[in-house]
Amino acid sequence: MLKTKQDIINKIHLIISACIVIPTAFIYGFKPELSFDMFLETVDEHNFYKAVMGLYLGFSTLWVLGVLKSSYLKTALITNMIFMLGLGFGRVLSIAIDGMPTSGYIFGTVAELFLGCYGLWVLNNLKTK
Repeated sequence: MLKTKQDIINKIHLIISACIVIPTAFIYGFKPELSFDMFLETVDEHNFYKAVMGLYLGFSTLWVLGVLKSSYLKTALITNMIFMLGLGFGRVLSIAIDGMPTSGYIFGTVAELFLGCYGLWVLNNLKTK
């Protein structure tokens, strides 16, 4: 798991990501009104958010595996980087097209871009060693 200082540097963002994404997944799946000013009405809407919940939980599982088992680390790093940068750039696009969101979503954008770039940095450092 986290045996050395280098392990912490290589894996801390995976732990942070899982700690944020897992609760968010359950909010999206069961109580999206806690995070959004929306109230789901149709079965299709509920189905969509439960699917997003499953996607978030699936990726989080992979990230935890990357922390616990070195054979999963590279895959965990790549998926975390794509996940976080995908969310971050999607939010940047929304800011450019739709306008500024609330401060919580601005913080989320910065955090997602940071975690994605951190993952890219870790991945590049692993390649050079």
